[in-house]
Amino acid sequence: MDDRLYFHEYLLIGSLLFGMFFGAGNLIFPVHMGQEAGALVYLANYGFLITGVGLPFLAVVAMGISGCKNLQSLAGRISPLYGKLFTVALYLSIGPGIALPRTGTVSYEVGMASSVAPGMQQIGLALFTGAFFLVALGFSLKPNKILIWVGKLLNPLFLLFLAVLVVTALFAPMGDVANMAVNGAYKTQAFSKGFIEGYNTLDALAGLAFAIIVIRTLEGMGQKTPKAIALGTLKAGVVSVVLMCIIYTALAWLGASSMGKLSLAANGGIAWAQIANYYFGHFGALLLGAIVTLACLKTAIGLITSCSATFVELFPHSVSYKAYVYIFTIASFLVANLGLNKIIMLSVPVLMFIYPLAMTLIIVTFLTVVCKNRELYVVTTVFTGIAAFGDMLASLPKSVQAAGWIQSLLGVYQHLPLFSLGMGWLVPALIGLAISFLFRKKENAA
Repeated sequence: MDDRLYFHEYLLIGSLLFGMFFGAGNLIFPVHMGQEAGALVYLANYGFLITGVGLPFLAVVAMGISGCKNLQSLAGRISPLYGKLFTVALYLSIGPGIALPRTGTVSYEVGMASSVAPGMQQIGLALFTGAFFLVALGFSLKPNKILIWVGKLLNPLFLLFLAVLVVTALFAPMGDVANMAVNGAYKTQAFSKGFIEGYNTLDALAGLAFAIIVIRTLEGMGQKTPKAIALGTLKAGVVSVVLMCIIYTALAWLGASSMGKLSLAANGGIAWAQIANYYFGHFGALLLGAIVTLACLKTAIGLITSCSATFVELFPHSVSYKAYVYIFTIASFLVANLGLNKIIMLSVPVLMFIYPLAMTLIIVTFLTVVCKNRELYVVTTVFTGIAAFGDMLASLPKSVQAAGWIQSLLGVYQHLPLFSLGMGWLVPALIGLAISFLFRKKENAA
């Protein structure tokens, strides 16, 4: 029996990957990065593509070659307790802690905020997100086929509108990117700033969480061995990777060029609304808002259902699936009403800690295919976690950093290479890898 996949099947899986990865954060962060990076937008974009596209793709492939049935099993190679704690932390990040509330606030910022009076913004946000999460709750309690056809209709519509906007901007740019001012840290750290900005998409975390969907799809198509699954994911992923790279680069350029006519926006949601309004007027802004709201709604339903199902599996003797749906939806509504700026500000320290742990987990999974070495997981994770804790402290609000014990710890952490760039975890992680290999070599010699 011939179980090889055809091109259209790889295309289908590639579309599935794209649909899972492209959400609210993917839309707003590259545009805002472009506005801030200005003339250095392409250098910043290179860093962004590593963490925003390359790493998520590797996360899916890593799960495919690991042979693990879920994230808890993979992270559990470090220890069973760590496997559960890391899984909880990751799903809370892509769920009610960061990503889920962001779906509601991005929809509001892009589609409604410009039509609401300044003094009514908080009330407008509450009413909008209340309706948004109420609809998401209804679908999450009884998931059905409407999610599938909305997804199939929505993604092409969104990409079509996006293509029209980008092409229009290419023919009538607001300004020359090469002449745009560079803002903030991008003046001296464009690449590393873009690299860290890619954390905000949450896609590496989502890749680890949602890879099982891709794996099961491939298994359903006759791909049973880890090699076949990894190869199938690799081939299908090319579609998603190419598409994401093109879109991210276009959005970053769009943000940078917009500075010729617009002022630096407080966040990417506001930037999007202003850009759409500039090119297409009020109708264009409303149309974009409707499409983005539907896209975010689809993402919200997927996140609520996946988080609820995962927590039922993690804690089978706690509460029911429906109870978790209510809990995560209500929590997301409350967090969403902090506003997009505060959500982004509060999420950065969390991501500065959890993202390095996810990155090293992905890398070590590939390395252990070559050499069966459990110490790689344990030692690398310990070294990475200790160093990433310092990166997290350094990204806390200044008012929190003022605490004496935090200042003392930062005084120690600042001696780490690349710490000033927000990448103090990198050298310790490499040291952990080296130590693991040395111990393995000595054991083999003995």
